[in-house]
Amino acid sequence: MTADDHIVFIVDDDARIREALGELLESHGMHAAAFESAGDYVTADKPDIPACLILDIELPDINGLDLQRQIADRDHPPIVFITGHGDIPSSVRAIKRGAVDFLTKPFNDADLMAAVHAAIAEDREKRADRAERDKLRQHYLDLTPREREVLPLVVSGLLNKQAAAELGISEVTLQIHRRNVMQKMAAASLADLVRIAERLEIPITHSRRVGGN
Repeated sequence: MTADDHIVFIVDDDARIREALGELLESHGMHAAAFESAGDYVTADKPDIPACLILDIELPDINGLDLQRQIADRDHPPIVFITGHGDIPSSVRAIKRGAVDFLTKPFNDADLMAAVHAAIAEDREKRADRAERDKLRQHYLDLTPREREVLPLVVSGLLNKQAAAELGISEVTLQIHRRNVMQKMAAASLADLVRIAERLEIPITHSRRVGGN
């Protein structure tokens, strides 16, 4: 991990904490950006790279748990909470909402760094997953309207003859569309195409009929 391929955001209203955390992270070769309020963090321009958010619970403008809830439906860095007034209900709520850790001040530097590394690794994985889904969505958009009708029938397990009858086309035409779908979706096998359909959450409304030919 190099300092230019990630960033750690620090949101804490205590300047001494921000400075100490910044120095700690830099001593581990990590780049950090610090903010004294949730509002400053939310409105700041942020680089599109793997990140971690070290977030204090008690902030001057909003509670850290409330900020976690407000940004839950956005793409945001995994959160490591720090607080001088920790309690079990708050920590449970934070973890249930996806926080990587909940540390009470004064915390051990090693515990914080372990949580930060885990958060950045999690964000890298989430970004890779989003990138793959975006690529699959683009492949799907490249399909013709007819090919988009063929795809769910194929992954549902219908035989070519059954799928062709469903669409009112010949079996040969169905096979051509099926081959195009496989190629455009970059699917190496039917099982791979099924996995792709699941990733894209394509509705499957048909199932193979027992005894079909």
